[in-house]
Formats: sequence, structure tokens, C-alpha cells
Amino acid sequence: MKRFIRLAGMPLLGLLLFTGVASPGLAEESFSSEQVNLMASACANCHGTDGRLVGSVPTLAGRPAAVLEARLLAFKHNETTDATIMDRIAKGFTDEELTALAGHFAAIDPVDDDAPGSEQEPQQ
Repeated sequence: MKRFIRLAGMPLLGLLLFTGVASPGLAEESFSSEQVNLMASACANCHGTDGRLVGSVPTLAGRPAAVLEARLLAFKHNETTDATIMDRIAKGFTDEELTALAGHFAAIDPVDDDAPGSEQEPQQ
């Protein structure tokens, strides 16, 4: 009887192990544009609407996604010393959300032709 239970349980154990290995791929989050826009609205106070604010706060729009992502993750994981408030803000997002935000701002044209003062160069 014990041998039968062991033999019958092996496929179940294999299935559980297989789904455990496959689950990290299933855990990847994808966000709708509405979700990303909502998350990005938290950035508008300092970085301006669509990340285009020109001034002492860095412009986000049009910067490479990899650069933005690395910077956001550095803020979140305390890997930078030049943060004012960004370290605390970044901690409120998952790594996947920060990646989505980086992609969102990278896809925005840094120059809004309809905005007053759009002839100014955005900060890098």
C-alpha cells in the first residue's frame, strides 16, 4: 500500500515542482496604459505633466528607458546618495511598476510643440 501511494504521488509531486518553476514567469506583471498613466501621475508634481518640466528637477520624457529604470531602482534599493525624496517615493512601487514607468516616460517626446516655452532644451 505504501509503495502504491509513493508511486501515485510521484506525478503529483513532479507537477507541483514544475508549476513552481514556471510560476516566476507567470508572476511577471503587465500594466494597461491606464494603469501606467495613473502611476505616472504621481510624478507630475515634481517632474511636470508627462515628465517634461524644465528646471532644477530632471526631465524624464524621452530619456532612455534603461537609464530611467536603473535610476529608479537605485533610488528604491538605496544605491544612490543624491536622492532628496525619490528614495522614499520609489519604495512605494514594485520593481515591475518602476520598469513600466521608465518605459512610459522614455516613450514620450521630450518637446511638446504646443506648450509655451517649448523652445527650451530639456535637462538630461
